[in-house]
This record gives sequence, C-alpha cells and structure tokens, in this order.
Amino acid sequence: MNSIVISDRASDLMASGFMHQAGQAANEAAARNVFSDYTSRKAKNTLTRQHYDLACFADFLRAAGLNPGDLASDPEAWRGITWGLVEAFKGWMLQQGFAIGTINFRLSTVKVYAKMAAKAGAIEPATLAMMQAVEGYAHKEIKRIDEQRDQEGYFTRIGSKKAEAVSITRDQARQLKGQPNTPQGRRDAVIMAILLDHGLRCGEVALLKVEDIDLQAGRMTFYRPKVDKIQTHQLTRAALQALRDYLATDQKATAGPLLLASKKGGKHGEACGKLGAAGMTERAITKRAAFLGQLVGLAGLSAHDCRHYWATQAARNGTPLDRLQDAGGWSSLAMPARYIEAAAIANQGVLLGSD
Repeated sequence: MNSIVISDRASDLMASGFMHQAGQAANEAAARNVFSDYTSRKAKNTLTRQHYDLACFADFLRAAGLNPGDLASDPEAWRGITWGLVEAFKGWMLQQGFAIGTINFRLSTVKVYAKMAAKAGAIEPATLAMMQAVEGYAHKEIKRIDEQRDQEGYFTRIGSKKAEAVSITRDQARQLKGQPNTPQGRRDAVIMAILLDHGLRCGEVALLKVEDIDLQAGRMTFYRPKVDKIQTHQLTRAALQALRDYLATDQKATAGPLLLASKKGGKHGEACGKLGAAGMTERAITKRAAFLGQLVGLAGLSAHDCRHYWATQAARNGTPLDRLQDAGGWSSLAMPARYIEAAAIANQGVLLGSD
C-alpha cells in the first residue's frame, strides 16, 4: 500500500490526537505544492504553451492597470482575479485579433490555474464557479466572428494559423504523393506520403530518424512531443514504396535524420540539385509543402492541411472515434469528434414511406 505524504507538522498533530489542526496543516502543505505537483505531471510542450497563455493574460491585466504576479507558479498571484476579469480577457483577445482557437485555449488555461489557486485558498469557491462559467466561442461561430473582423479594422485577425484548412481532393493527394524520380522528388514523395497517409504533425515528421523506419515489417515508429507519446504506424502502400525508393537510392545512412535537406539552388524536377547531409527543419518542411501544393493548384497548402485531409478521409471511411483519436495522437476526443461529425450522413436513420 502506498503511504500518504503529509507535512511533518500535520503528522505530529495527528500523533497527538489533534485531528482538526492536523487537517489544517495538511491543507496548508497541499496548498503550497498544488502548482508544483501539477507542473511535474505535464509534458514540457504543454507547460510551454500554458506559460504563453498566462503571459497573454498578464499582458491584459497590465493593460487594465493591474500589476500581476507570477501566475504560473504563485497561487497568491490569483488573489483578486474575478470572473469579470476573465470575461473581459476574452473580449480583449477578440479585439486584439487572436484566432478563436487561441482564445479558447487561453481561456482553458486560465480556468485550470484558477482552479489550482482556489485549492490553495487564493480564490473563493463562488468566484471560481463564476470563472468556470465563462464560455469560449463555439466552432460554428468562427466564420461569423472573422467576417466581423474583416468589416471593422481593429478586429483584423492576427496570427499565421488559418481559419479554415485548404481542401485537398483525392486526385490532388495522389499528385502530391507522385513526385518526380529525382533525389529531391523521392524525398518529397516520402514527406507527402507521411503527411497525407499518416497525418503526422510537421514537427513529428521533422523528428523522424532512419532507424524509425522498419521496411521489412512495413512500420514506422515516431515520437509525438505534443502528447509525449511514442507510436507505431503500419505504413500505407504509398508511404512504404516511397520510403523504399528513397532509402535505397538517396538516404543510405543507418541512423540519423530521415529527411535530407536540398542543397542550395536545388529545383523541382529533373534538374534538381542533390540532397545535403543535414535534416530538414519544420520550417523547411512547411515551405516545401506550400511549394508542392502550388504545383497542383493548392495555394497556401500547409503540413497541417495534410493532417486535416488524413483525418477527414479516415472519418468518412467509418473510423471509430477512439481509433481516430489514438492514431492521430490527440489527448482528448474533442478534435477527432469534429471530423466524425463533419463526415456523418445527415439523414442517416431517417425513415420515409414509399411513394
């Protein structure tokens, strides 16, 4: 049986029979450690994103004439924060032009840390309940809000993330995977097959190593930093063939980065330059996806659009929600549920009498 860890003072009081005082001492110890306990259980990427969210909240508070403390680690910094300030923060972000997804993420982070601050006694339960009741924006509201931003100058949406994904047809996906038989083309075929057939995030593709590919078993093992998870995918026929061609002809190392960067001056097609020794960065993969997209009539194509295509195809072909969540490396059912709902047949189950 695991032992229960409480403060030394609480242990002494319990031993002396002072249960009430011992309970209070245990509460005080837990309050001091509530933030550190939370952060010790979260992935580095999650904490990094949350720190950016809290920094934005601090910017808002300063703009409102307040002097915020260390919101990420000090419960006392939350004393005096009210639900009205959280509601005002939501409106401030909208006026600043942040994407709706970003606004919702930052509201969620504020609520998480407010809940911990309440455990530490810095926020009253009634105030916390009102904070939790502050709602973000629904997915269906995004288009209308962005239209308003276009009409009013100060509502101009900021950020590089697009409001909607570039739509890819199956024929365009086949073209993207069918690259020229050149060093650069064979590498590009690997990139597009992994993005379109396996739905990896751009950062996950950049992290791939030669030793992550098992051609004999037809499998790819990779790390997902966003959820701190190692996964294995059975390679699709297109991805397996692209990798065989590339590893047999261009990337002959037995270890190290899978994707070789193009040498400076390399071009698409028969005249393209040779590949270099360095691995491709996320930025290079993003630029390459955009360039290849232009060639098939997809302006502004991103690696994430390819992930969107993969999830959409999986949903349309009846992939169960839990399997889509696991295969896509999502930490909750919320995102894969969107694809399942979008792919559903609207009139399925509707019974009509015969004419």
